[in-house]
Amino acid sequence: MIYLSLRALPLRCRQCGETSDARATAACPLCSGPVEPAYDPNRTRPDRETIAGRAPSLWRYQEWLPLTGEPIHSKEVGFTPLIEVPSLARLLRVKRFWIKNDAVQFPTLSFKDRVVATALNAASALGLEAVGCASTGNLANALAAQATRAGIPVWVFIPDTIETGKVIGTAVYNSRLVRVSGTFDDVYGLCRQAADRFGWGMVNINLRSYYGEGSKTLAFETVEQLGWRLPTAVVAPMAGGCLVTKLHKGFGEFIADGIVEGRVPRVYGAQASGCAPIVRMVESGSNRIVPEIPNTVARSIAIGNPMDGAGAATTIRETGGWAAAVSDEALVSGIRLLAEHAGVFTETAGGVAMAGAKTLADVGRLQSTDEVVVYITGNGLKTTEVLTETKAGLPLILPNLAEVEELNAMAEAMCSS
Repeated sequence: MIYLSLRALPLRCRQCGETSDARATAACPLCSGPVEPAYDPNRTRPDRETIAGRAPSLWRYQEWLPLTGEPIHSKEVGFTPLIEVPSLARLLRVKRFWIKNDAVQFPTLSFKDRVVATALNAASALGLEAVGCASTGNLANALAAQATRAGIPVWVFIPDTIETGKVIGTAVYNSRLVRVSGTFDDVYGLCRQAADRFGWGMVNINLRSYYGEGSKTLAFETVEQLGWRLPTAVVAPMAGGCLVTKLHKGFGEFIADGIVEGRVPRVYGAQASGCAPIVRMVESGSNRIVPEIPNTVARSIAIGNPMDGAGAATTIRETGGWAAAVSDEALVSGIRLLAEHAGVFTETAGGVAMAGAKTLADVGRLQSTDEVVVYITGNGLKTTEVLTETKAGLPLILPNLAEVEELNAMAEAMCSS
């Protein structure tokens, strides 16, 4: 079904500048370069007061999203909490520290709900009859939930190694869920073929130009929730690399349009050392990604040949940021650190972001004057496997007050020592 009041923006090639009609494609028809939505430079932009008076969702920033007309799907997505954590500011020796908590995002507890919201509306605007994706988990959850709710047939392809919680969190929506033997890069290649063969709107493939723009709303919300000002540095986990590029783009658009004054924050990216092709690209000064075979518990960001890796590295360098690779042990410590200081339970990608921020602070990449925002992209209930030893370490007692008294005495002794 085509919705007459909803329109996807035309596309412009970043390589040759050619503009084409709105369509489901990731490549320019002339030079095969990457395409992105072509925004009308003369369009009306709202001011701060107008934005603040709108419903608390990502659509309050619609003039910076790749659609015109009223969105028809996923109207409630967005506007998650920004939480200041003074104890982590002290630990990292920075001036102020916040987390942007998409671990409570509606409806499936990750930032992928944002990108699905824009892609799904674009699919309807283009009249596509079915959608799909290649996913390491969070995108599978988000697309299955939102497409099923919208009544759109959905195909979801995942590596057969992803966490049980994410498999169940997709299958429960009765989507057409398919496990594939291989890595995410194998799944991605298969989905590119399926998109061409069946004409499906693969949200992170042929709808990628519209999909990625949803990530900018993390930057827009950060600015608004900080009182219409900019942080000095931001840290995000990296998988395909799109998130860090879109954060940069979002901050830049708000500055260019006069919504906020200042400089774009320094952008920092973090990956697990068992799959860190973007980090190694930044560290080496190279302009080419060297693909890797993933070997990490952070499966949701384990993409060995990231589509936007080169763009992510360019963003990091241009803003004066840097990149950090952290071990699996460090990312689990990052999960615990965030839980103990902020009361937020994040999945492995969030553990990577938190551990990456600590690593960057420890080596002097973050400064004592910095106001830092770390992006937490998913909920810890999705990856409980990495904390399975927690239950084994808990005390087990009889329903006897004397045993509680004994435990209390031990706890007080530890506190006083």
